[in-house]
Amino acid sequence: MFSLEGRVAIVTGAGRGIGRGIAEGLALSGAKVVCAARTRSQLDEVVASIESSGGTAMAFEMDMKVLKSLQGGVDAAVETYGQLDILVNNAGVGSAAINRPAVADASNEQWNTLLDVNLWGPIFLCRKLVPHMREAERSDVVMISSIAAQALNPGYGVYSVSKAALEAMAHTLAREEKSHGMRVNMIAPGLVDTDMGRKIVAATSGGAPIGDVEARMPFGFVCTADDIAATVTHLCSEDGRYITNQRITISGD
Repeated sequence: MFSLEGRVAIVTGAGRGIGRGIAEGLALSGAKVVCAARTRSQLDEVVASIESSGGTAMAFEMDMKVLKSLQGGVDAAVETYGQLDILVNNAGVGSAAINRPAVADASNEQWNTLLDVNLWGPIFLCRKLVPHMREAERSDVVMISSIAAQALNPGYGVYSVSKAALEAMAHTLAREEKSHGMRVNMIAPGLVDTDMGRKIVAATSGGAPIGDVEARMPFGFVCTADDIAATVTHLCSEDGRYITNQRITISGD
């Protein structure tokens, strides 16, 4: 197991799915974790799970669309734990939330629904936290992107644009902050067994459950949040100390 003792992480979208898996994975490896999401009941469940396993975590209700909320989450985390040195920008909204319009048909409201969470939230958190993280001996930013940024499938254009822009920011940030000991990497998952993944399968397979596609997956099973969490933990560990500016696809292909 990788050791992250002495590290402090903030994970957005930590209430469920990939974010919960990442938060639990980082905590299991010894990091103190600030679990940020909109739904308090989900956060409390994640923190309880981490603490029952001997880890340290705190919950903070954070809405990625509200700058005041993001500011409050960062301030609370710094006040509680001091130096933060891991930022995982995971929170995201999928195409299903705006009914998958074509690029030319999407309204400003639909564009903003995805861009506010998938792009502007991470931009603000980087603006707020990166100057603080420069003071750490070692710091890591991990952006959770998607294979959609390269697949560019019809109906997913707004989502693809939001993730492609996130990746462009990450590549640039990696080059800008290398001299401060900061590593910046991206993870682009394919289908993952989460609420969002199940909705994608249902929408593209006539309402079929996600288990129905397992036989068609590269290794005979669907990727899980723990698979994503393992890669995040590796990147942030000493074993990942020489990895930066990389986009890691986790799709089995």
